[in-house]
Amino acid sequence: MEWSKEALAELDQVPAFVRGMAKRAVEKLAREEGADIITPNIVLKTKEKYFSLLGKEKEGEKKLTRIAVVRCHTVAEVCPGVGCLKAFAHRKLNFQDYGSDAELIGFFTCGGCSGRRVSRLVEKLLNHGLDIVHLSSCMCMDDDDYPKCPFKNQIRKTIEAKGIKVAEGTHH
Repeated sequence: MEWSKEALAELDQVPAFVRGMAKRAVEKLAREEGADIITPNIVLKTKEKYFSLLGKEKEGEKKLTRIAVVRCHTVAEVCPGVGCLKAFAHRKLNFQDYGSDAELIGFFTCGGCSGRRVSRLVEKLLNHGLDIVHLSSCMCMDDDDYPKCPFKNQIRKTIEAKGIKVAEGTHH
C-alpha cells in the first residue's frame, strides 16, 4: 500500500519496537475505508482507535480513578504482590474508599534504593491517566519483617512533583 510522506512522518513518531504492528494496523484501517493511499488522517484515526483502548473515557462516561502501586524492589524478591492486588480487588484496607470506578493501571518496584525507576514509570503512566500512586505497605512499615524504606519521602516527592497524589499503604 502506498504511503504519503506526511503519513510516514507520523509513523516515525511511533516507538520502533511497535512500529511494524502500528503500520499493519494503519494499513488495515485504510483497506477498511477503501483508501488507495495512506494519509496522515488515516494514521491519526488509527492512533485514536487504539489509544481509546488504553483507558481514555468517551464523552459522557464517568471518569475512572487510575491507581498505581510502587513497591520495594528488595521485598519483591520474596513477595509476589498478592496482598496488594487482593486488597485492591476486594477494596479492602487502604483501598476501601475506592469504588468500581477505580482501576489499577500499574504495579512496579521502585528499582532499588533511591527509587531510581519511579520517576520514569510514573511519567509513562501519566499517558494513561494516572491519578494516584500508593506506596505499598512494605515501603511504609517498620517492623521485624519489613525494614523502613530510607527513601520513602524522596520517592513521595518525586511522584508529587509530577502532579500525582500519593497514598501510603496497600494491605497492612
